[in-house]
Amino acid sequence: MDQSQQQHPGAADQTTPGVTQDEILSATKTVVQGLESLRTEHNQILRGLLDSLATIQKSPEGNQFNTMDDKASIIKKSIDAIELGIGEAEVMVALANHLQYTESEKQKLRAQVRRLCQENAWLRDELANTQQRLQVSEQRCATLDEEKTHLQFMNDMKKYDTGDAQVSDDKEADTSTQNLDLGFPEDDDEHPQDVLSPSQPGSMAQAASGGYEIPARLRTLHNLVIQYASQGRYEVAVPLCKQALEDLEKTSGHDHPDVATMLNILALVYRDQGKYKEAATLLNDALAIREKTLGPDHPAVAATLNNLAVLYGKRGKYKEAEPLCKRALCIREKVLGKDHPDVAKQLNNLALLCQNQNKYEEV
Repeated sequence: MDQSQQQHPGAADQTTPGVTQDEILSATKTVVQGLESLRTEHNQILRGLLDSLATIQKSPEGNQFNTMDDKASIIKKSIDAIELGIGEAEVMVALANHLQYTESEKQKLRAQVRRLCQENAWLRDELANTQQRLQVSEQRCATLDEEKTHLQFMNDMKKYDTGDAQVSDDKEADTSTQNLDLGFPEDDDEHPQDVLSPSQPGSMAQAASGGYEIPARLRTLHNLVIQYASQGRYEVAVPLCKQALEDLEKTSGHDHPDVATMLNILALVYRDQGKYKEAATLLNDALAIREKTLGPDHPAVAATLNNLAVLYGKRGKYKEAEPLCKRALCIREKVLGKDHPDVAKQLNNLALLCQNQNKYEEV
């Protein structure tokens, strides 16, 4: 009993909060060893008492028999308590072993998770690189397809070319010195306002670009459209321009300055054909794109406003044309200065609008 009482306080001290699991397990094993030794001693004592009881039963002294019987009962109770403590200690040891096994498995799983995370990160990097290479390849394929389509279209257009498509040197010199403004006709213009004639290539090109440089990818198609339109070959110029416009919207999107330039070109071709309604729709679309991408005070915006005012003037809508012409004048005066030739041309167009409305003092 004394040894049992000495073991239990030690075991209680081992369960204090700052003790590690290994220390608890070691203390439990020590307690188990002590309890087993204590059990052995109690069994020896019990056997001795039982032998004494057997001897006393043969003698007539009854009081001594009762005393020995009580001691045997106490020893049996102590042995039962020791057996219970040993069982609990064994359960604790088994539980500790199970926890160690569980912790080991958990560490293995964590190692697997870390390895999988590393592999996943590597796979994501590989996928990102592959996607980038795929995008570059798709862009190259799209560029090659566009170039191939353009070349095929240009080759198909060759059958429309005739021997008289070349312009003589004298005609080129005359074209370079002509007035490039597509505004209202001058007072001494030979053609009345309701008579249509193909525009000169230089004048249509300037009105179409409107201060925005034609990019290299569109220059060939642009020149072809202008050339065919100036020759009155609208059955070639219109589909050629539509094809270029469709390709542009696919590659650059609708809201791009190059799209506005092609819309201007197609609108001027429609204007020469007398399709004023279609031309007005295209010019309004081009105006919205240029205002959005280039700003409201860009010279290209002024050129588009002037083309739209000219179109309204040809349709007799002078009141609608006048504010457009005034706005174009304000932009050109602000950007180019009041002494610029384009300002003078814009003033001339505005004067013609006022004249057609009988505003002679403003003229």
